[in-house]
Amino acid sequence: MTTAVIDAGPAINFLATNNERILLGALGGYVSAPETVAREVARKARSDNRFTAALSVWAKLENANRITILNDDVTPELERAVSRITGLPMAERLKQGRDLGELMVIAHASRLAEAGDSVVILIDDANGQAVAQSEQRRLDRLGTTQPAVGSITMMTTPQILSQVAHTFLIPDRTTMRSIYRQLKECDDGLVAIGQTHLLSDRLWL
Repeated sequence: MTTAVIDAGPAINFLATNNERILLGALGGYVSAPETVAREVARKARSDNRFTAALSVWAKLENANRITILNDDVTPELERAVSRITGLPMAERLKQGRDLGELMVIAHASRLAEAGDSVVILIDDANGQAVAQSEQRRLDRLGTTQPAVGSITMMTTPQILSQVAHTFLIPDRTTMRSIYRQLKECDDGLVAIGQTHLLSDRLWL
């Protein structure tokens, strides 16, 4: 089974710009998000006019069962994952808001992968990516002795966009440039499109 778990930043960017079809198209039509991420998306959508549309789009997708909310209650599996990643008991770490959404994305992904799933994580933050990659390497090592263990694969916003290039969602470079501009207006952290492969001949041949 393949599961896609998304962080708040990319979720807000795609949903606030009404580009949810691109997000879903690249991730198999369905995504999951921790409760912490759902709350973060709602909070940001209510506090910043740039993100207002994300709230209604999220609700629409959740009602259509396109988004599954992952329960953040303390369980033995989540406790082990959070404690291993942070060095803190889960109940204590949950009291700290900083980077909590990213942490829960990675912890849920690790839990699901240990149960045998192939998990795709969508995170744009570099620190979050580094933590996820560390968990990915751990699972790779674990898989050498436990074949039933699944895997974690990282994806970023540029990879999501390239995944649907040449489809009706992004048929050409002009559309790619327009969509990337919309996303970047929501997220100053995204690099300039020229620093990505999204306009390259390699992608558009």
